Parts: sequence; C-alpha cells; structure tokens
Amino acid sequence: MENQSSISEFFLRGISGFPEQQQLLYGLFLCMYLVTLTGNVLIILAIGSDPHLHTPMYFFLANLSFADMGLISSTVTKMLFNVQTRCHTISYTGCLTQMYFFLMFGDLDSFFLAVMAYDRYAAICRPLHYSTIMSTRFCALMLALCWVFTNIVALTHTTLMARLSFCVVGEIAHFFCDITPVLKLSCSDTHVNELMVFALGGTVLMVPFVCIVISYVHIVFAILKVRTPGGSSKAFSTCSSHLCVVCVFYGTLFSAYLCPPSIVSVEKDVAAAAVYTVVTPMLNPFIYSLRNKDMKGALRRLLCRRILSS
Repeated sequence: MENQSSISEFFLRGISGFPEQQQLLYGLFLCMYLVTLTGNVLIILAIGSDPHLHTPMYFFLANLSFADMGLISSTVTKMLFNVQTRCHTISYTGCLTQMYFFLMFGDLDSFFLAVMAYDRYAAICRPLHYSTIMSTRFCALMLALCWVFTNIVALTHTTLMARLSFCVVGEIAHFFCDITPVLKLSCSDTHVNELMVFALGGTVLMVPFVCIVISYVHIVFAILKVRTPGGSSKAFSTCSSHLCVVCVFYGTLFSAYLCPPSIVSVEKDVAAAAVYTVVTPMLNPFIYSLRNKDMKGALRRLLCRRILSS
C-alpha cells in the first residue's frame, strides 16, 4: 500500500490557541507528567518487590500503570517539546506513530480495567474457585490477548490513515494526532476510515465497559447476600479503588467521543482528551495507593528500603 500523502508535516494547535496560555499550561502539564511517571513507577516497583502483592489483581494493576505511562508519554511529550521550542509541527511519520501508540495504550487501559473487574468478580462471587480461575496461565493468556488485540486495532487505524491523501499542510485542532482531527484534513475519501472508527472504536470502548458493568452487577448481588457483620463493606472495599478509576476513565472517554454533535466543540474535545490522557493516568496511582492498605504498606516498605540503602 503506497503512501499517497504529498505533505511531510502537520501543525499541532496545542492545548490552547493563545501563546500566553500555552506557556502557563506547559508548566502545569510538565508537573502532571512527572507526577504520573513517578507515581506509576512506584506502583510497579512496589508490586514487583513485595511478595504479598504477587497476585492477579496487582499483576494487572502493574500492567495498567505501564499502559498509563505509555498513554501520557505518547501524547504529552510532543506537546511539551513543541511549546518549549515554539515549533508546533509534527512530521507525517511522527503523526502516524503517535496515533498508533495513543490508540494502543488507550485501548490497553480499557481492556485492563475490564480484566481487573473480572478478577474482582472471581474473587468475590467464586472465592473457592478463585485460584483455579485466575491461574498464572490464564492471567498470561488474558494479558497476551489484550496486547495482541489492541495492537491489531491500532495498526488497522494507522494503516488506513496512511492510505489517505493530505494535499495541504493543515492545522490539527488538538495537542496530539487523534484520528478525527487528522481525518478532517484529508482531501481523499474517508468513509472507510470513519466506518472503522465507528466499528472498532465502538467495540474497543463498549465491550470492556459492558464486561465491567456485568461483573459489578454480579458483585453487588453477591455482596448483598453477605450476612456476616462487616463482610459486605470488606468485600466492597476491595473493589472501591478499581471502581473509582473506571468512573473517571469512562466518564471522560464517553464525554469526548459519545457526545451529540450539537454540543461538541473543539475546546470541549481537547479538554476531555486532556483529562483521560493526562489527569486519569496521574490519578490512578493516588487512588490505588490511598484506598488500598496493602498498596500503602508496600509503598511504605519500598520507600523505607530506598532511604536505608541510600
């Protein structure tokens, strides 16, 4: 498939159209980026170094933290570089590369949240069979399927985008190369691309979300049947962190991609994208560490070992 593009670069508008706001937001996004990397790295190190956290739930949490770092790095680093250098261009190849990694890591977030919901369902609704259901082999298979499917989806969108013609150097009304803003710049037929965005995008977004909803419906019914004092609150506490992350992630995602066209604007689109690509990855480590006693203990032990060793 020969690349039909006749241009070599695009212009990225950035997070704001005003230069003075760009500089202000640069410092804010840089701080958020560094906090996100630090928090997620600490989560991964704590899980890897603490034998008590070598369970399926924390195994997928470590992968979620890795995907969060990939998601924010694939979108924010180029924006920060452009603001610092005051050069708001991105090469054609760089745009497609950024789109591929953004789609892959964003879809991974969605699928990892669904797998973690299934893990909570197995732990609460089928506790006697939990070790059999969530075996090491099954967890590895689920992880592999998540990576393979998200790579296929990202590669499909990127390949279809590479077949389009871009005759004029245009401004992408965003701070990264998202599919919809780039499609608007194409001078060729984009019906196939739009159809795949609807089909694959709907599948990647809705299938994990439906799985999460079904898992939590079963969990709620199981919790309501618990008769032991404090048993229901203890069971729900194991899900509260994951549920908070799900609400933040899908709330912003739905507001960005499922709003009626009449209320969608470029500013709202960019703001929603900034929340789920920057704010959500930054909040995840805080949610899991502050609402989880095991994680707080592991982080405390990790930091104590680092302090003593230094």
